[in-house]
Amino acid sequence: MKIVQLRRYPVKSLQGEWLDSVVVTEDGLEGDRQFAIYDMESGLGLTARRVPDLLFASARLRTDGAAEITLPDGSVASDDNALSEWIGRSVALRPAATKAARRYENVADFEHETTSAWKPFTGAEGAFHDSPRARVSLVSRATLGSWDQRRFRANVLLDGEGEDSLVGSRITLGEATLHVTMRLERCVMTTRAQAGGIERDLDVLRTIARERDACLAVGALVVDPGTISVGDTLGAR
Repeated sequence: MKIVQLRRYPVKSLQGEWLDSVVVTEDGLEGDRQFAIYDMESGLGLTARRVPDLLFASARLRTDGAAEITLPDGSVASDDNALSEWIGRSVALRPAATKAARRYENVADFEHETTSAWKPFTGAEGAFHDSPRARVSLVSRATLGSWDQRRFRANVLLDGEGEDSLVGSRITLGEATLHVTMRLERCVMTTRAQAGGIERDLDVLRTIARERDACLAVGALVVDPGTISVGDTLGAR
């Protein structure tokens, strides 16, 4: 399998940016999930599980390491006040170096979201990844089939098929070595509408639950950092 696309998401749950090449650090792709938007009242990190509109804004990593956020109307958010006005609640953009708790929410019953309870969970320290067991996510074109890859927010899109079989093994991509640790359990975010014409579709998550034990894509930890690029071939270690 080869890398056909690379993508990072500088701000958790916002749209990200395509890359031709990127350094992989112990925290994942350089700049990936380095910021998150926090609700100032609850102290929780916000995701598109709870605030679906987040998926209609985008972020890119500036050369100085800051995140530049473009709102759905095309304006660039200048500060937390601009973000708060857009989201409709008091929020603040926090960097990965923050001491804020990595606490988020997931809906218990996505089929009946408006009446369902919400379950809190704790994410990884450092970059704002959902799980401490995964810093890089990978998925193949064969696994995605006709689904738009943007629903799944993977860092690495591979040609070919068979990424599930990599769980438990070490692989090489470019200069980096990864330990593939887990299949990634999917949540309500895969059903959300997004910018670019992606419509809300509950059948996505229903199908993954029915046919793939609720998992799609795999997650990996970084054993040896290094640069990876589009066109790199996946190898065994």
